[in-house]
Amino acid sequence: MEKAAVLANYLPAGAAPLIARWIDYFQCEFKISRNRNTKFGDYRAPFRGAGHRISVNFDLNPFAFLVTTVHEFAHLLTWNEYKGKVRPHGAEWKANFKRMMKPFFDQDIFPPDLKTAISLYLENPAASSCSDSNLFRALKKYDSKPEGVFLVENLPVATVFKISDGRIFRKGERVRKRFKCEELSSGKIYLFNPLAEVSPIGD
Repeated sequence: MEKAAVLANYLPAGAAPLIARWIDYFQCEFKISRNRNTKFGDYRAPFRGAGHRISVNFDLNPFAFLVTTVHEFAHLLTWNEYKGKVRPHGAEWKANFKRMMKPFFDQDIFPPDLKTAISLYLENPAASSCSDSNLFRALKKYDSKPEGVFLVENLPVATVFKISDGRIFRKGERVRKRFKCEELSSGKIYLFNPLAEVSPIGD
């Protein structure tokens, strides 16, 4: 199966042909990876005979997959231009990220709410889309969540919930950017990201 047809299973409609052309043009090894909790994607520069390598998590929604893919290709382009002599997320990378996002804006790939969130993010893009809470929140709206899964920020205070490893917590008050939550078995307090996905179970 040709690249664009495979990529179309992961990207928004209309985005796959350009990404496939980038893979060929830059002679890049592009891998659709297993889930990694610590990152959505990864770029590796040429090393010891291996060429450019990009990997993107398979389980991202199509819009998050595209934003992550463009993020990593901006690293590739920046490496080609500066050979590692500039900061990974410095001004050069930011400029390339904006340039490489433009064709997808021109094609109207993104729905209006995401277009607004991405435009704001592109004013000063961060090391990761998940480190920008506004963009991350906007992208997560397009996730297909299992029934009964909610974001911590959407639960009322004092809601009891379970996380993926089975531990049970009670939601407390917000402290700056996170929520204080008590682990019921130990009484310990943990700080939860507002966008953490949990399953409420009642009192």
